[in-house]
Amino acid sequence: MLTKVLSVPLKPGKQAEAEELVRQFARWGPEQEPATLSFRVYRDPARPDYLLFVENFADQEAYDVHTGSAAYKELIAGRFAELAVEIVEIDHEMIINI
Repeated sequence: MLTKVLSVPLKPGKQAEAEELVRQFARWGPEQEPATLSFRVYRDPARPDYLLFVENFADQEAYDVHTGSAAYKELIAGRFAELAVEIVEIDHEMIINI
């Protein structure tokens, strides 16, 4: 399994717009991808204009399909990226799962 964690500080005042794009993307992207095992996005109530993504994929190929989709290119790499100050992506490998 491949796990991606993305820390995304947003431009000021862009939280609601970013969340709506993520909701749209979830329906058109990850929900349609059998090898996307989970797609979770969190907001921090104490930190406005910030999102944390935690995504699990069956393998690298599944991630490549995910990031190669039309929905990803339009909504995440396109419109969402314009709302972000930066997108910090970190790969993780699971060592425990209870």
